[in-house]
Formats: sequence, C-alpha cells, structure tokens
Amino acid sequence: MNFGKIVLPLAFFVASSVVASAGSITLNMAGLGDSVGIGNYFNGGLAANGYGPGPNDGVVFSANSLSIISLLQGGSGNFNGNPSNGPIAFFLTGGADTIDVAAGINGGFSFFYSSSQAGSISVWSGLDGTGTELATLNLGANTPANGCGPEYYCNWTAEGVNFTGTAESVNFGGSANLIGFDEITLNSSIPGPSATPEPSSLILLGTGLIGLVGTLRRKLAR
Repeated sequence: MNFGKIVLPLAFFVASSVVASAGSITLNMAGLGDSVGIGNYFNGGLAANGYGPGPNDGVVFSANSLSIISLLQGGSGNFNGNPSNGPIAFFLTGGADTIDVAAGINGGFSFFYSSSQAGSISVWSGLDGTGTELATLNLGANTPANGCGPEYYCNWTAEGVNFTGTAESVNFGGSANLIGFDEITLNSSIPGPSATPEPSSLILLGTGLIGLVGTLRRKLAR
C-alpha cells in the first residue's frame, strides 16, 4: 500500500508552520500542496508549486523530496493521524531524500514517521550526505498489516538522536512511497513544538539563570 494513490494539483494556501523552541526548529509542510517538490521553501525560496517564499531557516530539500496532503483533507495521501494534522514529507524516487543545512544542526535531530517497510536515518557532517557519519537510526515498520481502514498509514512514531559535532545534512532512507515524515526538528532529539534544547544548551541556560538569581539576591540584600 502506497502513501500516494493519485496525484492532484492541489495547494492549501495557509501559513506554513515553523515552530521554534529554545533554539530548535520544527518544519511542518502546511501549505505546500499535494505531491509538490519542497525544494528551497525552507531556505526562504519557493516550493515547486510556486508557493512562498517560505521561512529562511537555511534548509534545502533534495529534488525528490515531496509534500503530500491526506485523502481526508482533499489530497492523495494514504495516511491520517499525523502529529501536525497537515501535509507530510515523503519521496517517490530513489532510496532516500536529503535535507541540507549549511549553517549546521547541533546536538540533536528528530521527527515522526510512519512506514510499512524498514527505513533509516543518517546524519552527516557535510552537505548532501558527505563527510563523517555522526549518527544513524534504524526505523522499523510501524504500520499494521491491514492498515487503519481507508487511510493505511495511521501510526506515527517519534524518533530522535543526539550527536557530537555539527551536521550539515540528513538522509531519510527507506522504500520510495512507503515511508512518510512529519514535524522534522533540528537541534533537538525530541520532535515537534514540545522540543527542548539539548543538554549543552540547557547548561548554558541554567548558568544564566543562576547568575540572574545571584544578582537578584545581591540586590535584595542591600
């Protein structure tokens, strides 16, 4: 069973959701249309349907990376119940799609996924999946044998990974048209709007709060 049943030239003209939380950035596909190339949308550019310019988060999706809208929302996507309740990212060709982040991803990376076949994620120090592999995740199939009624892909699993160093690209691997991704989150191993900073950021934040408390105590003691 595939994610996309048919291709429809639809576009939902609503604001794309990019949620920032303490240094993390969550990319949702809202507004990008059905089976539409994501492209440079999250790099302050346009999606393949001409929608944009999008937020300038410095994220470029490979040419085979597409957004797709659920059948329940008028698109061709064979899924439901995803955390963002909007379009998701998937691919129809090749063994993986890729995101490039020239400014770097630090500390962690996360997402939700649904798949009927095994997949994998690899985090790389260079652009286009080059350099040193900083982290990898194996993704198991999480879709039940008989699906969930008409919308086959209904189970969404949160996955994330911490790593040392700065990453410039991530490969999303799996079987084409059999795996989808939602709420892709940079700089955190917890996906979505609830994302929190990685430990190094928390330490810096804690140090700042300690300094602030000390200053307040000195002022109160006067």
